[in-house]
Amino acid sequence: MASVTISGLSKSYTGDGAAALSTLDLVIGDNQFVTLLGPSGCGKTTTLRLIAGYMNPDTGTIAVDGRVVSSKEHVVPPESRGMGMVFQNYAVWPHKTVVETVVFGLKVRKTPAARAREQVAHALGLVNLSGLENRLPGELSGGQQQRVALARSLVVEPDILLLDEPLSNLDAKLRDRMRTELKQLQRRTGITFIYVTHDQSEALALSDQIAVMNGGKLQQYGPPAEIYARPANRMVADFMGHINFLPGRITSAANGRCQVMLLDRLPLEAELPAGLATGDAVDVAVRPENVILSREGAATSGLLGQVSERTFLGNLIEYDVTLQAGPSLRVQTHPGSSFAAGESVVVSFEPTAISVFAAGTTEKIEG
Repeated sequence: MASVTISGLSKSYTGDGAAALSTLDLVIGDNQFVTLLGPSGCGKTTTLRLIAGYMNPDTGTIAVDGRVVSSKEHVVPPESRGMGMVFQNYAVWPHKTVVETVVFGLKVRKTPAARAREQVAHALGLVNLSGLENRLPGELSGGQQQRVALARSLVVEPDILLLDEPLSNLDAKLRDRMRTELKQLQRRTGITFIYVTHDQSEALALSDQIAVMNGGKLQQYGPPAEIYARPANRMVADFMGHINFLPGRITSAANGRCQVMLLDRLPLEAELPAGLATGDAVDVAVRPENVILSREGAATSGLLGQVSERTFLGNLIEYDVTLQAGPSLRVQTHPGSSFAAGESVVVSFEPTAISVFAAGTTEKIEG
């Protein structure tokens, strides 16, 4: 299908030069599902609109399969880019049936009627709407209306499909089901999907690659597992779900690894962040599911604490644990665990599941 190369892309909406997007570099591979993820105002929708050709960049270029389609001097119009667009609000006409809505783009292109019927039937089959051709939007569920919007974009056989928070108006169960359908659709068609969302779980479930953005800048780009388990900075760590931060100090460092003394009590080993050295104060980040609780006497090392709250969440149990050293931790365990509120525990950590950041690097999550 198509790859997209973004180089030095910037865009400002105001006269004072405040950047909505600042010198973005990003390579989106052919036949990939890539998500632009971040809080409101981070630049993700601006990036999508620039890729679509709806605006000119202030600096930089966008190239599709090596052909520059956007620069400050020239922007190839949206209809000439080989891209489809799916919006948050479905944008279906209330007075047109499913088939009338889906065929519209083909009529604009003056596709022969027989060929148009074949393409519409194929597009409706891809999104599981066969048999609903003559229904109006008012006779469809929210999920079905979103599928109509998808079919309308797919029927013109785009090389790239752009999706701007297309599931945000759906209820939780339908959103989960549509996630699965979107991923399956991308695999069946081989189309490059570029997807915008602020929902971390959505991005993790759907993506081959995630671009985390904040304040108009790219924070990290990589596979979902890497983004979640190995965040590049504190902003990414904090944004990608629940996480605990505990103070520590580097006691030794060599060959890209370091030993950290956590809360002056517990030694841990971790990757050495760039720019840090022995003696530096750090914040140790660990996700709730990577905290281990044991009863006193059952663990050989760890931090002493007390369960202050126990919450049953169905597929897991969440604990608030207050450490004797001071801070509180959020801990998530299998529902079979049986620690009670008020019980004393020993806290330890999965040795390969911690991240270390310079102390005090509190990158603000914009939005």
